[in-house]
Amino acid sequence: MDLKNQSRRWLSLYPKDYSPDLIPEATNALDHLRKTVQRQAQSPALYYFDKIISYKELDEMSDALASALIDLGIKKGDRLSLFLQNIPQFIIGQLAIWKCGGIIVPLNPMYREKELTYYFCDASVRVLICMESLYGEIARKVVQETGVEHVITTSELDFIDPESPRPSLLKGVEKKRDSNTMDFIGLIERYRGKNPPEVKLSPEDVAYLTYTSGTTGSPKGAMNTHGNVAFNSEVYRHCWKLTPSDTMLGVAPFFHVTGMVGHIGTCIASGTPLILYYRFDPKTTFQMIERWKATCTIGAITVFIALMNDPDIGEYDLSSLRKVYSGGAPVIPAVVERFEKLTGTYIHNVYGLTESTSPATLVPLGLRAPVDPSTGAIAIGVPIPSHDAKIMDLSNPEKELPPGEVGELVIRGPGIVPGYWNKPEETAHAIRQGWLFTGDVGTMDSKGWIYLLDRKKDMIIASGFKVWPREVEDVIYLHPSVREVAVIGVPDPYRGETVKAFVALKQGFEGKVTEEEIITHCKERMAAYKYPRQVEFVNEVPKTATGKFLRRVLRNT
Repeated sequence: MDLKNQSRRWLSLYPKDYSPDLIPEATNALDHLRKTVQRQAQSPALYYFDKIISYKELDEMSDALASALIDLGIKKGDRLSLFLQNIPQFIIGQLAIWKCGGIIVPLNPMYREKELTYYFCDASVRVLICMESLYGEIARKVVQETGVEHVITTSELDFIDPESPRPSLLKGVEKKRDSNTMDFIGLIERYRGKNPPEVKLSPEDVAYLTYTSGTTGSPKGAMNTHGNVAFNSEVYRHCWKLTPSDTMLGVAPFFHVTGMVGHIGTCIASGTPLILYYRFDPKTTFQMIERWKATCTIGAITVFIALMNDPDIGEYDLSSLRKVYSGGAPVIPAVVERFEKLTGTYIHNVYGLTESTSPATLVPLGLRAPVDPSTGAIAIGVPIPSHDAKIMDLSNPEKELPPGEVGELVIRGPGIVPGYWNKPEETAHAIRQGWLFTGDVGTMDSKGWIYLLDRKKDMIIASGFKVWPREVEDVIYLHPSVREVAVIGVPDPYRGETVKAFVALKQGFEGKVTEEEIITHCKERMAAYKYPRQVEFVNEVPKTATGKFLRRVLRNT
């Protein structure tokens, strides 16, 4: 096959109303905001539990906070950090920072002192916008020891009506103002009505420094530009056919690229209201879907597993939720099938990375992903509009492989970051002539569907044979007792490595299923070198805040 002429063979899989080469309406997210405010100023932008915030209010509050930040000396290119849960202040703060020309450094609320110190120093953060509880418990000491000049604190209660019943997720929460910090709401009130001078933001200007997990060394700050963010926000809007009549369920954490682009950026670009409820919780999720008639969402597959495993799933009306996507970790065919049986909704696959500014491939809305017969992997989709993908030889990264061959997935397009913050060597290794080398191993079939097998570093070599953890996990998920599973390779004196599975059981199966039963289940369904020789039952499989299983933690246990 002539690979050069077939490099975009997946275009035939696009629905007729998908544009293969998307022409963006805006080059930065602030332009998206301005267009949406002009079209629908009074329309809901955010639902926070029962609170409604309009696009006009969102624009005005971020104007006020931006004016305050400018008075603090913030200028274009400065770095400011958001250390918050999924609350309205994250979006208000984000827009305010951009209105100053600043760069956002989003941080996981689970970070501790050592991690904060690294990020504050690496990015030279000048201002921290932080939850009151996180400041008092974690951030205060770090701020004193680093170059952070100003701290603005806020509470998850600030947009909760004190006369209304307290949401269950916020019961027991109390405001904890610190006299050494500035109050978020107080600054907005003080500067209300003021408009900051307009800052010119080019597509090349950095919007976020989004730090990768640092599994192979120090975390790296991916420089997601305004062009990256604006373009991929429109990709989601276009591919999901979003309009103001949709409602987005915000299950992905906002500090993660999926939450920032797949939720915030996409909603602002499309005028779609976004549901916030502090953090993911199955029962609250059901309540928010039913209360606000959520139509769409994107989240890690572990989100949907948790929803399916909640015994109350049948007690809520989830019929509005029809545009469902999952990314961040491989989607298991058995999970997709079970979710559809329970809810009537098919989970579409999407694949992306921090370095691709969220989406890189997806299953077009309305299509069903095929399953690769040789590996059992469900397709992660086709390249998103205006992007290309190919599979490169693992031993010769300059050699493109034909359909069906297994190699490293590489991607090129408007969503790919220009590099890592102050890390030219890492940039040169990951991004070569515009192509992002993802570190993920997969294959592309003759039609253009892409199948992901696993991370290169997670591959297990057992008796000389390659074993991909995801393939073993797919089989184990078919056992009716299994809630979660993660597979790793462990040293073996005879086989070099052998397969070990960490299994979390569904409620009611504890103590009723043996390790041998799981091993036999796999032994009957896969080649002898693939099935696990060891099974360990755990209460929970360790995972990141975004739902990815932490295999490296399991390797160290």
